[in-house]
Amino acid sequence: MTYCVGLLLNEGMVLLSDTRTNAGLDNISTYRKMFTFEEPGERVITILTAGSLSVTQTTIAQLREDIADREATPETSIMLAPTMLKVAEIVGNRLAVVRAEVDHKLAASQGASASMIVAGQRRGGAMRLFLIYPEGNFIEATEDTPFLQIGEHKYGKPILDRVVKPTTSLSDATKAVLLSMDSTLRSNLSVGMPLDLAVIERDACKVTLRRRIENGDPQFRAMSEAWSTALREGFAKITI
Repeated sequence: MTYCVGLLLNEGMVLLSDTRTNAGLDNISTYRKMFTFEEPGERVITILTAGSLSVTQTTIAQLREDIADREATPETSIMLAPTMLKVAEIVGNRLAVVRAEVDHKLAASQGASASMIVAGQRRGGAMRLFLIYPEGNFIEATEDTPFLQIGEHKYGKPILDRVVKPTTSLSDATKAVLLSMDSTLRSNLSVGMPLDLAVIERDACKVTLRRRIENGDPQFRAMSEAWSTALREGFAKITI
C-alpha cells in the first residue's frame, strides 16, 4: 500500500509520496513512487504511483522508452504532447495496456491494479492535475476539489478538506500535505518513510523544490509533535 497526494493551487502544485511497499509483515521494501520528467522552462510532468509495483514500474519504464524513441510523436511521448490533457491520455492508455498484460499473466483472483496522479504544466499552458484510474480513464482536480489522493487516503483527507483551498499558499500547502502524511503514518503501518516532496511553482515549468524526508528527520518530527500537542489542547478546550 502507499499514500500519495497532489495539490493544485493558484501559486503552484505540491506533491508528496511515501516509499513503502510490502508483501507481508516480514517483507517490507522501499521503492520510489514519484517520477519527474522535465525540460526546465518548457514543461514539467510529475507522476505519483500506487498499487501493483509490477504495473507501475513497467508503465514508467515504457513511458521513458517512448520519450527516448527517435520516432516518438505527440501521440506517444509525454514530452512531446501538446497539452497536459494529452499527457494524461497517454499515461492512462499506457497504464491500461500494462495492467491488462499483467492481469493476463496472473490468475483471475490475483489481478493487478494500479493508479497514478499526473501533475504538470507546459510553457504557455495551465497547470493541471489528474488522477488516472487502473482502467486508464481519469478525473481532474478543480477549484472545488483542489487535491487528489491515491492509496491509503482516508486518514490524511480530513485535514485537507478543512484547510486546502485554491488560495492556500505553497508554504501552508506543504505543511498541510506533510500533516496529512503524518496522520496516515500514525494510523497505517503499510505507509512508511522516507517521503518524497516536490513543489512546482506556477509558470516555472520545473520542480522548484525537491526534498527527500528520511526517517527521524528533525523538522518532520518537530512538526508531528507540534500537531499532536495542538490537537490535544484543542480537544481539551471543547465542551459538550
